[in-house]
Amino acid sequence: MKIAVAGVGMTALGKHEARSIKDLVREAVTAALTDAGVATGQIEAALFSNTRQPILEGQNAVRGQIALAPLGLDTIPIVNVENACASGSSAVAMGADMIRAGRAQTVLVVGAEKMVYRDRDELVMKAFRGGTDVERIEETAARMAACGAALLPERYTPAPRRSFFMDIYAGLARLHMERFGTTPEQIAYAAAKNHTNAVRNPRAQYGGETSPAQVLADKPVVWPLTRLMCAPISDGAAALVLRPAREAGRRGVTLAGTGWTSASDRTLEDYDNHLGRRAALKAYEAAGIGPEEIDLAEVHDATSFAELLQIENLGLCPRGEGGAFTASGATAYNGRIPVNVSGGLVAKGHPVGATGVVQICELVEQLRGEAGALQVEGARVAVAENGGGFLGVEEAATLVTVLTR
Repeated sequence: MKIAVAGVGMTALGKHEARSIKDLVREAVTAALTDAGVATGQIEAALFSNTRQPILEGQNAVRGQIALAPLGLDTIPIVNVENACASGSSAVAMGADMIRAGRAQTVLVVGAEKMVYRDRDELVMKAFRGGTDVERIEETAARMAACGAALLPERYTPAPRRSFFMDIYAGLARLHMERFGTTPEQIAYAAAKNHTNAVRNPRAQYGGETSPAQVLADKPVVWPLTRLMCAPISDGAAALVLRPAREAGRRGVTLAGTGWTSASDRTLEDYDNHLGRRAALKAYEAAGIGPEEIDLAEVHDATSFAELLQIENLGLCPRGEGGAFTASGATAYNGRIPVNVSGGLVAKGHPVGATGVVQICELVEQLRGEAGALQVEGARVAVAENGGGFLGVEEAATLVTVLTR
């Protein structure tokens, strides 16, 4: 059975100190139901993606039931989904499976996160550290610090307050630089592209005409990453309605294929068995397409280096050439294969539990031809890559989702 996204809705992403999770969810869900032409009473099941409420608010166990009840969604099955930064796309995949299994015909998927609190910065950083094996966190930190250590400048000062994951991505970036000749300038091209793209996105947290030189000159986080190369702390919510394709209406966008993987015990140098690559191959096989048919992509650029790595994993360019491919302009808004025209995580924002749903909402609007100033002309096939956590030498979980119109 083909499953389609019948409606989408999302809030602007940013620092919403005065808004609650319930408030953000109300806006996104109301917009998605309206877009789908579906009444609250037609929703037969819901999945709710969130990762930070237990630590930052002490709200756990039944987050979805609490956030959705005020909207009249209070008697249906509600599943709470937490799978690190891949929570949102995991919820979408699970919602589609519920329909295929005959458990429901109309399913609501919601991703919501609130991370900005004036007095809880330490808890936010603690939450990120919990995204890897806490019993082996020092071992993980040492392994990542050793990656490409010979490339480190003699004198540089990393930011004193930073997410543990920035150290992980910096290590992976240095390893890629050492192995393939990737440069900080190429990483900066990806960051500058996305900050410039975000100028056209009214829902983006940040954005402005930005050059690679400006990215490189920004405040250092941990070498080779600067602040403009790293995703910010964000609040926001997104929602979508899933239905069988035959019932989704003429504006429905098909979930053509999903690849879902978890970390393996591969070596750092075994890039071809990276879980992102394995997820992509599964998604393409399920969709019956190849990477050469992709018109645009949204990838999980928690740092701009990750974008270079993930376009390689998706097969959009050869292995080791993500930096050169990006610097050539091939992934620009008007390039051969536009990547993160929304601004990506580094500019649009990264509300962790909502990010995977946000990516799919953005691509649904693109494939409908309703993306406004962001629109990629003629887009018919799109791919989203959403990964999260860290285990061993790679993300703990990754989903790749192919959408078609």
